[in-house]
Parts: sequence; C-alpha cells; structure tokens
Amino acid sequence: MAQVLVTGGSGFIGSWCVLELLRTGHEVRTTVRDPARASTLRARLHAATDFDDARLTVVRADLQSDDGWEEAVAGCDYVLHVASPTLRNGPDSEEAMVGTARDGVLRVLRAARAARVRRVVLTSAFGAIGYGHPPRSTPFTEEDWTNVDADIAPYQRSKTLAERAAWRFVQDEGDGPELTAVHPVGVLGPVLGPDEPPSLQIIRRMLDGEVPACPPFGFSWVDVRDVADLHVRAMTHPAAAGERWLASAGPSLRMVEVARILRQRLGDRAAKAPTREMPLALARVLSRFNPQLRLLRPQLGLHLDATSAKAERILGWVPRPVEDTIAETAESLIAHGVTSGK
Repeated sequence: MAQVLVTGGSGFIGSWCVLELLRTGHEVRTTVRDPARASTLRARLHAATDFDDARLTVVRADLQSDDGWEEAVAGCDYVLHVASPTLRNGPDSEEAMVGTARDGVLRVLRAARAARVRRVVLTSAFGAIGYGHPPRSTPFTEEDWTNVDADIAPYQRSKTLAERAAWRFVQDEGDGPELTAVHPVGVLGPVLGPDEPPSLQIIRRMLDGEVPACPPFGFSWVDVRDVADLHVRAMTHPAAAGERWLASAGPSLRMVEVARILRQRLGDRAAKAPTREMPLALARVLSRFNPQLRLLRPQLGLHLDATSAKAERILGWVPRPVEDTIAETAESLIAHGVTSGK
C-alpha cells in the first residue's frame, strides 16, 4: 500500500478521504491548520472505522505559508490536495480567497515535485465548470470551464483560477507529478461529528424551518463518501492522469424536490421542510438583501446539471442514489445534534 498525504484532513471531504484511504489499507499523513484539531479528528476516524493508529499521522501546514509543506509531503507516493478556502474558513476579500487557493495549490505542487510524488489529485469543484454560462439544456461535462469574467461568487472564481494555475504548473514546469482533478457538485452525506459544513447548511436550515420557500433553481448532488471513493480511484488508475472527473449522482434536483425527499423519508422529523418554491422574480429581489439568497443569485432560475458518465465508464465509479444521500445527511445531522429534527 502507498503513503498518501491528504491536505485539509479535518474538513468534510478531507476527513472522508482520510477515512477511505485508511479503510483500504494505505498509510496516511494529513495536514491541519490548527494542531488542536488533531485529537478530535483522530477520535472521529476511530469511531467510524477500525485501523492501526500508527497508519495515521497528523501534521500542521497552512496554505498561506511555506512552512511545513516539505515535511508534510516527504516520502509520500501520492497527494490528495483537498484543502481550499471556503466561505466559512476563507479570507474576507475575494482577492485574498483567490490568492490563497491559487498559491496554496502551487505550494503543494512544488513540494510534491521536490519529493518526487507520483500523482497529485486536486479537489476542484463544479464551481470550476458550470458557472457564468447562459442557460442550457444539456448537462455540463469535464470539457466545460467556468467563465471567471461573468457574475459569479468568489468561491467559484477561486476554484477555477486555482485549477487553471495547477494545470499551467504541470504543463510549464515539467519534471513534476502527474495531475488529475475531481469536481464534485453539491456535496451532501453524513458528518463524522457535530459539524455543519457549508454544503449541508441548506439541509439543516430546511429541517429547522428556516427556509419558508425554496430558492428557484436546480442542482446536482453527490455523496461525500462517493467523492472520497472517486479521489482514491483517480489516485491510482492509469487512465486518470491528466484528466478532470465530475462527481455527480444524477440529474439536477430542484430545491423543492430535495425538501420533498426529506419530508417523505424522515416524516415528522422533517415537518418544517418547505413545500413550495419561491417565485423567481421575488427571489431575485430578495437576493439583494438576504445573505443566503445573495450567494445563490448567479444560479437562480437555472438547472445546473452535471454528468459523471466519464468517471463511471473509465474508472468504474458508481455513486449511490441521491435520495439515500439526502435522507442520510439529515439523519446524521440529527444524530450529531446539529439539528433536533423537531
């Protein structure tokens, strides 16, 4: 088995990538920004699966500093670069968010090249594929790129520019690791502890009755456990090098359909989930004042549909049904006390 570095191991996707690697027998080293989180991460992983504690090492490294990266990547065969600034943990300004994401990718790639790492798997996002485009009836694929000159959110711009920087590095610098990129759509799934990752906030808010009417748009979703599985497949599959891989469990769902699934699968525990969709014109007006709707403004009225046919055909990746993921997300949030479900 291989020695693998996972950056951002305490994050939602990162922790599940660590878990999947441990489950499949690899030696794992993971970075955290705050060393105080190491014991919590280790405890949550042990609660989720059995593994020899000696196979997991937690080290400190920050995307905004060169310190620690040489040591973090030393001796590793592969790197899963999952860490990236988000709306919750990123810088306040768009310029700083873009800079942190782009510079962080380049720091990791330089360290990986110096350590003679075989391949780096970059966690990009649908945000680097499907934004800034006119409405379309066909699903987005790995051939698409987000238009960074359009009216898009800082997060989508940061993911797009960071990924482009990574591909340029591999093309221009030479003598470095192979690169492959995974692009999850909206990531749902169970949490390993009492956290509320940004992508799960909509589920928690529906359960708590904070969404009187659903925002009018459709989006594709995927389970975090399947995202981790795709990372590991992209890490070792010979055909994965130099490729982008969309991770989506199927066609887009309107947000009101997500709420309907919650009510059907959880019964009384999802009684506060909304039953109607907000008119598009009203949503656009309210997006000028409402912080949650403001973030969604570029996608209001759209169906952001993505296909994972490429990953399924070449890598043999099979995502679980999205209805199960939605229900298990809610069950997990209730079980960990993030929401009461009442």
